[in-house]
Amino acid sequence: MPTPQEALSAAIERWNAGDLDGYLSLYDEGIRLHGYSPEPMDKVQVRDFYERIFRAFGTPRLELHEVLWDGQACTIRFTMTGRHVDEFMGVPATAAPIALPGITILHFRGARCVERFSQADMLGLLVQIGAVPAPA
Repeated sequence: MPTPQEALSAAIERWNAGDLDGYLSLYDEGIRLHGYSPEPMDKVQVRDFYERIFRAFGTPRLELHEVLWDGQACTIRFTMTGRHVDEFMGVPATAAPIALPGITILHFRGARCVERFSQADMLGLLVQIGAVPAPA
């Protein structure tokens, strides 16, 4: 069985290769993902969320800037990049390049993530795709 570190590395490789199923294999069936919706998302909702991300931003790439491990938990500072190629949150495609920075904390049981807490600059993303005016 892979370690959590190996499972995370493999999942990021799969994401960057455009293999959403491979990426989602990181998550346990009982995953609770906090931060992208008012209530924690389950695995079905996580899949739907990331399918919309892949549609909207082509094959987005993840760059991990820092990964800090503490036993079965890790904290990651990341940036997702891509191009706005399809509707996202009601905004038609603009072809604008995007960069979405964020921080996430993953809790593992074995090689599977069972709970995740994420914060990403969604307001900055909406500015980049023209949904919200840039601050003056």
